[in-house]
Amino acid sequence: MNRVVSLLPSNTEIICALGCRDRLVGRSHECDYPDGLDVLPVCTEPRFDPHGTSCEIDQRVKEVLLETSSVYRVHAGLLDELAPDLLVTQSHCEVCAAGLDDVRAAARQLVRSRPEIISVAPAALKEVWENIAQIAGVLGVADRGAELVARLRDRLAQIATVAERPGRRPRVACVEWFDPLMAAGNWVPELVAIAGGADVLGTVGEHSAWIEWDALAAADPDAIVLMPCGFDIGRSRKELCSLTEQSAWRGLRAVQQQRVFVADGNQYFNRPGPRLVESAEIMAEILHPGHFDFGHAGRGWQPL
Repeated sequence: MNRVVSLLPSNTEIICALGCRDRLVGRSHECDYPDGLDVLPVCTEPRFDPHGTSCEIDQRVKEVLLETSSVYRVHAGLLDELAPDLLVTQSHCEVCAAGLDDVRAAARQLVRSRPEIISVAPAALKEVWENIAQIAGVLGVADRGAELVARLRDRLAQIATVAERPGRRPRVACVEWFDPLMAAGNWVPELVAIAGGADVLGTVGEHSAWIEWDALAAADPDAIVLMPCGFDIGRSRKELCSLTEQSAWRGLRAVQQQRVFVADGNQYFNRPGPRLVESAEIMAEILHPGHFDFGHAGRGWQPL
């Protein structure tokens, strides 16, 4: 497979981490890491205006999904010109990237190169590692895939060893959307556990779930980590009023003890690829100040 189009940022990162960056001939509009990908043609675009408040974006997404299975449009004509022999996409979440049905339709009807399609749907770390191995195998670099997974798992194991301490683990709430309120699920509770914490709202392997403010108040976590899907730290900070103006917010233990943190969810926690290890490092720095310093403070996360 020498001509690859990746329609999901995490898959793009996997391909690059496998040393196959030179095979990429196209990308999604959200593929922005590692640096230099902006020279690649953009093969998707959102069907909604991605600007505005989290509440406005949520409403627009739901309106689009009433009419179609994906909130992103695939540029089939451009794909035809690029003539890929491999398309890499996902079927995990209709809001994360171009939908599998749309990609299949474009490839079947309009892309003359008839590319093979790989679709991933990881819900836990084990499945992320399996996806890396799958992509590596299709690219003909299975050994690199095995080596990459081994390195990532070893780094996580080292974090877990240092983070394991006697006594009660800090109870953590990970917030993936502000309005309406959503608790992070999937692999995020695993990252919290590796970093020595206990996730009080998310469930390993299950989709992130909408929650009521009463649920957050009842959980009353020791720490809150804000990681809105698709938001960097700056954009998250602009949205904070949707949290801080809630009466229940001021009564939370983490708020009163100044244990609320803003993480770059877009670049780290939301992407099921190699940088989930950096996400665990961020969580470890947050939960165990003075014991971990990977250099993420200020850039990957900030105290509120």
